[in-house]
Amino acid sequence: MPSNSLIYVSLLVSAMLPHAAQARLSPAESRMVETVRSEQDRSIALLERLVNVNSGTMNLAGVEKVGQMMRAELEPLGFDVRWVPMAAVGRAGHIVAIHKGDGKGKRLLLIGHLDTVFEQHSPFQTFVRKGDKAEGPGAGDDKGGMVVMLAALRAMQAAGTLKAADIEIVLTGDEEDAGSPVETARAALVEAGKRADVALDFEGLVRDGGRDMGSIARRSSYSWTITATGRTGHSSLIFTPQYGDGAANELARIVTAFRQELPEPNLTFNVGLIAAGANASIEADGARASASGKTNIIPAIAIARGDFRTLTNDQTLRVRQKMEAIVARHAPGTDAKIEFEEGYPSMAPTAGNRAVLASLNGVNRDLGLPEMPELDPLKRGAGDISFVAGDVDGLAGLGPYSTGDHAPGEAVDLPSISTQAQRAAILMSRLSREPRK
Repeated sequence: MPSNSLIYVSLLVSAMLPHAAQARLSPAESRMVETVRSEQDRSIALLERLVNVNSGTMNLAGVEKVGQMMRAELEPLGFDVRWVPMAAVGRAGHIVAIHKGDGKGKRLLLIGHLDTVFEQHSPFQTFVRKGDKAEGPGAGDDKGGMVVMLAALRAMQAAGTLKAADIEIVLTGDEEDAGSPVETARAALVEAGKRADVALDFEGLVRDGGRDMGSIARRSSYSWTITATGRTGHSSLIFTPQYGDGAANELARIVTAFRQELPEPNLTFNVGLIAAGANASIEADGARASASGKTNIIPAIAIARGDFRTLTNDQTLRVRQKMEAIVARHAPGTDAKIEFEEGYPSMAPTAGNRAVLASLNGVNRDLGLPEMPELDPLKRGAGDISFVAGDVDGLAGLGPYSTGDHAPGEAVDLPSISTQAQRAAILMSRLSREPRK
């Protein structure tokens, strides 16, 4: 067994480790850490106020009210804030806020969103704290992310590093259900991406096996609709040369071929809704279908809706072409077409994105926190940062850790707000001092 003196030395070294980590921070960075920690109650109180305002995507007044609340937080930090209305696409609008620094360092784009998936009819409406967790609509996605962003910016202001930083913030009002056409709905974000050198997305942190992960990639999300048609008649004539296979069997052929021929790494595809019969239709919202028919009638129409997700734009093009080829083969006596809808592009893993994660891991090292490995992109969904990924290096997942997102009971881990804000404040301060390429 070890001697008492060895035990004492071991305990002493362990106690000194956090101080050794803090010693690697500059005085300004230490001030940021202290500010974030001391203002944690303020951050939680703001989160409660934001969560208790319903801002489901289609609650346009609620989304705008949350935008007003964010304006009130950003203007005292020196941001020029404007509201970009989105009535043209049937949505509320976006917040665009610009902080002019000294023009010498990298220009940062911070991304978040004002809306949630919980509309006014949802029974889940209220912030409820439960110890180190808090439940509420958008508590993690993405009101918690906006709170992290603000906590980091306040810490930068307190430490004097915000003054020289060139930062643009875009908080979209329809991230959960983008307006159409998407070119209009995301114009402000795309323009901001072209001006930036680094993009930081404040949606939620992902943990894998209890470990904080770095998100350098996000997959795309595209929806599709297949409409198959066939010759209708008495069921006893199915599969004859005169009547062919019928619309339902044509659709079944297509869906089966997708399952057999499409699989490849980083691709997922899903059939979410099917209707077939003598008559069939899908409602305008794309979420409900109706059909009528009889067992002794060959179906004249069959409709399916689904989605697919890819890691790169090249993969998106390749998968679309394969789907189109499968649809075009046609069973006897049938026809079919596939239509693709607007969606979210991919954020491919790039060397530039890995460099931003390396910078964040430098912050982790100096804070005495574990390194954040790259997250498998299959483990997170699509997001707004993908719209600028072709123009600027970026990193996703700077918001807090949460569980149960998009469902009643969504809960944010409150201590992660502080940790993420410390990371973000130091990362942004360091990046804003790096010379532009």
